[in-house]
Amino acid sequence: MSDILDKTAAVREGEELDRAKLEPYLRAELNLPEGEFAIEQFPGGHSNLTYLVTIGDTEMVLRRPPFGSTVKAAHDMSREYRVMNALHPVYGPAPKPLLFCDDHSIMGADFYAMERLRGLVMRKDKPEGLELSEADVRAICVATAENLADLHAIDWKAIGLDSLQKKEGSFMQRQVEGWARRYEASKTDDLPLVDEVLKWCLDRIPEDSGAVIVHNDYKFDNMMMDPDDLSKIIGVFDWEMSTIGDPMFDLGCALSYWTNPDEPEGLSTTNCFIQSMPGSITREEFANIYAEKTGRDISNINYHFVFQIIKLAVVLQQIYFRYKQGKTSDPRFAGLGEGVGLLAMRAKMFIDSGGI
Repeated sequence: MSDILDKTAAVREGEELDRAKLEPYLRAELNLPEGEFAIEQFPGGHSNLTYLVTIGDTEMVLRRPPFGSTVKAAHDMSREYRVMNALHPVYGPAPKPLLFCDDHSIMGADFYAMERLRGLVMRKDKPEGLELSEADVRAICVATAENLADLHAIDWKAIGLDSLQKKEGSFMQRQVEGWARRYEASKTDDLPLVDEVLKWCLDRIPEDSGAVIVHNDYKFDNMMMDPDDLSKIIGVFDWEMSTIGDPMFDLGCALSYWTNPDEPEGLSTTNCFIQSMPGSITREEFANIYAEKTGRDISNINYHFVFQIIKLAVVLQQIYFRYKQGKTSDPRFAGLGEGVGLLAMRAKMFIDSGGI
């Protein structure tokens, strides 16, 4: 099934790396003096930039923040490296990190390298030739819910991640108030519905329901599946925003990316072909599978679901703001402003319905 494996492409214009500085650094740090040096790019994603670096027979994945970004908390390479380094021995899907570099003379920003995994990252379009039965689809979907429960079961203190937890105040209060401020700082257009939804969230901030390792962007295109058994998750990526916080926050985040078959067209957040295939589970099923495995109370999941939808709108707004400021020329970002308004409409729809 090599034709369905995640593939690279030529490096996008404006996102080239300084080979003259990077190559000798990596050869020295990883003790790889021999072999041809090559750089390609993984084309998916809208945030951190991901490259495939090859030195002889050794392949590694290199991650760095987007060029022009000033939102350090959303592109924290040191945090991502530290979390993966702690998780890898106890949580198989966390890739093995190889090195971290905070010397900005090499690349102009922090970056790290990790092992290269080979598998399928499931995105919007189904790979040509991939055939899945209803049972296959259901098994993949159930595995994603169970894997989130497995992550939340890890003893984060025992693996040295207690430094990620802020001891003072409420996690949920920090999150909701913080994302409202980020929206104000990145506004480009007048979108009253975004303000309305954020106010609804600010007026109803719940108490924290617990403390777990929060991935903070748990979705199909941040996972890699075993090409020989697509229900087996062999990689979970993008740990730069992970922290210690409320498990319902993370569950709400996962659900915010999940689309039910009966969603109104134009208001869904589908990011994966599998959610439209026979056998896919609903958000309600995902939440119930998680609740059954963890024993956690999910009765307030509507709030967390709505908040994560509007948080996603703010993330798009921040990226669109960078595009409008001329800090990135990536043409994929030109239409994100419209997406902000559509996500606000989606959030209001679920405020009114009270469900997920």
